[in-house]
Amino acid sequence: MLKYIIAIIGVVVCLTRPVMAQQEVVWIQIEANSTLAEAQDRARAYAADLPDVNGFVLNSGWYAIALGPYVRADADQVLRVYRAERTIPNDSYIAFTSSFRQQFWPVGANLLNLPQTTQPEPVEQPTQPDALVQDQPLALTPGPLTDADGLPQPPLPDESPNEARASEAQLTREGRENLQIALKWAGFYDGAIDGAFGRGTRSSMAAWQGANNFDTTGILTTLQRETLLGQYNAVLSGLDLQMVRDDTAGIEMMLPLGVVSFDRIEPPFVHYETSNDIDARVLLISQEGDQGTMFGLYDIMQTLQIVPNEGPRERRENGFTLIGQGGDFVSHTEVSLQNGRIKGFTLVWPAGDEDRRLRLLGEMQKSFTRTDGVLDFSAGMPGEQRIDLVSGLEIRKPRLTRSGFYVDGQGTVVTTADAVATCARITLDNDADAQVLGTDTALGIAVLQPGKPLVPMAAAAFQTAAPRLQSEISVAGFSYGGILSAPTLTYGRLADLSGLNGEQNLKRLELEILPGDIGGPVFDASGSVLGMLSAPPENGRQLPKDVSFSVDATAIRAILDRLGLQSTDTTDTGTIHPVDLTRRAGAMTVLVSCWE
Repeated sequence: MLKYIIAIIGVVVCLTRPVMAQQEVVWIQIEANSTLAEAQDRARAYAADLPDVNGFVLNSGWYAIALGPYVRADADQVLRVYRAERTIPNDSYIAFTSSFRQQFWPVGANLLNLPQTTQPEPVEQPTQPDALVQDQPLALTPGPLTDADGLPQPPLPDESPNEARASEAQLTREGRENLQIALKWAGFYDGAIDGAFGRGTRSSMAAWQGANNFDTTGILTTLQRETLLGQYNAVLSGLDLQMVRDDTAGIEMMLPLGVVSFDRIEPPFVHYETSNDIDARVLLISQEGDQGTMFGLYDIMQTLQIVPNEGPRERRENGFTLIGQGGDFVSHTEVSLQNGRIKGFTLVWPAGDEDRRLRLLGEMQKSFTRTDGVLDFSAGMPGEQRIDLVSGLEIRKPRLTRSGFYVDGQGTVVTTADAVATCARITLDNDADAQVLGTDTALGIAVLQPGKPLVPMAAAAFQTAAPRLQSEISVAGFSYGGILSAPTLTYGRLADLSGLNGEQNLKRLELEILPGDIGGPVFDASGSVLGMLSAPPENGRQLPKDVSFSVDATAIRAILDRLGLQSTDTTDTGTIHPVDLTRRAGAMTVLVSCWE
C-alpha cells in the first residue's frame, strides 16, 4: 500500500515540477535533530522508503529532515496522505525555504542554490543572548558540512576557555538564568534558577558539552551558548510565536500564530481556532465580575467538551486552574480576578506532544499581561444560539442518559442495566458520581450507590397489593435526556399483569415512551411504585408504539434484599391529586448519565 501511495505522489510531483518556477515552493519538515551525525542517519533511514528526502541546516543550528520541494497544493496532499498512513510523524508540518540554510543531504545536493564556500562563514556573535524566545530564533551560521568527497568537515573555530570566560562576563543576570533554564530543560541541571554559575551549574555545562561533542571545560563559549539556546528554542519551530495585544479583551500575550488564528468574539471568550494540521485552540477569557461570577465560570467551564473530566483542578479565592486530560488532547485554563475583572486563557493542544505544549504554555504564562479593556456581554449575542453551547463552545455530553429513582434515604438508585454498561463514569443529575452496587442482567436492573451519601427529598414506596387491570398508571422519566430540568410524567394503563410470554416479573403497559424514560418509576394512582420501566426486548420484533413493560416491584425488592438494602412497602390503594403525584415523582426521579 505504501509503495502504491508513493508511486501516485511521485507521478503528481513529476507532473507539477515544471510549474514550480512560477510558484513559491514549500517543504514538509518531518524531523529535526541536534547533531549532524544523528540527522544523517535519520535522513538515510527515511530515504530508504520515501522519495524527495532532503536535509537542511535550520536557522537555529539544528538539522532538519524535509520532503520536497513541492508547490503548496501538492505539499498539502502529500502531508495529508503520509500522516494518514503514519509514514511520517503526526506533528510534521509545511515549512518554507526561508527556514533553511545549507543542505547536507543528499551529499552534494544544493536545491536551495546557495553559494558553496570552502571557508567557514563568519558567525555573528550576540553580546547578550538574553531572550529565550524571539521573533526570530537565535541564528547559528555553520560552515560547510562536508568536503568534496562528502566527508564531514571539522567544527568551526571556537573561543578558548579564557575567551569564553570573557564573553560570559558580559551576560546579564537574565542571560545567565536563561542558560540555567535551557540546561534544566535539556536534563543536565536540577538546581535553582539564580543566575549564579557555581559548581552545580559548571558540572551541568560540562555534562552538556560532553553530550554534544564539545570539550568538557564547564565554561560555555559564545557558540555553545547559541547552540544550547537554539536547542531549547527548536521545539517551538513552526509555531510562529508572536506578541498579540487584544484591546477589546484587555489582554496581551504570546500566541502561536503559526497554528491558530483569530476566529470570533463570543463573551467571555475570544476564540483562536486551528489554522493548520495541528489541532490546537486558544481562548482569551475576559469579563467583569466578582468572586461569585468567577466561581460560576469555574463551574461552567468544567461542563465544556474542551475540559475533559480527568485532570487536576484548583479553585482559589482570586483565581482558578483547570487541566483537562483527554484521549486526544490536553487543555489548560488559568483565570484570575483583579479589580472586578476576570481574565485568563485556555490552551488546547494535542495529546502526546508534551515537550512542545509545556514550552508553549510557559511562554504564554510568562507573557500574559492585563491591559485596559474587558469584553462586554451587552455588546451583542452570538449568531448561533443553542442550549448545548456556551459562548460558542460545545458542552460536554454523556454517551447515554436514562432515568432512575431513589429507593432509600441514603440516595441509593434503581435504574436500567443498559444505562450503566461500559461507562467510564456514572453521574446522578449531572452532578453526583455513582458506582454500580449490583445488577440483575436477566431483568435489566442495576442498583447504584452515590459516591457521597445523598439525602433525597423522597424515596420509592413499593406497592405490595395486587394492582387492577386497566387501572391508570404513570411513568416519570427524563424523556429528553436532561434538556428539561424536571422529569416528565407520561400517563397510560396497566394492560396485563405479565409479559407477552407470561413472564411473572413483568407487567405490560399501554403507553408510549421515549428512550430517556427507561429506568424511571411506574406509579399507580396512589403514588406507590409498581415497578421500573424496562428497555424494550431485543428479539428482532417491532412492537406497537403503545406497548411497554415494567419490571415488577417484587423483583426490585428482591435484589435490594440481596444487597442488604432496606426498602419501603405500602398497601395504600387510594388516589392522590395529580399535582401531588407530579411533586412526588419529581422528588424521587433522577437523571442517570453514562460518560465515556
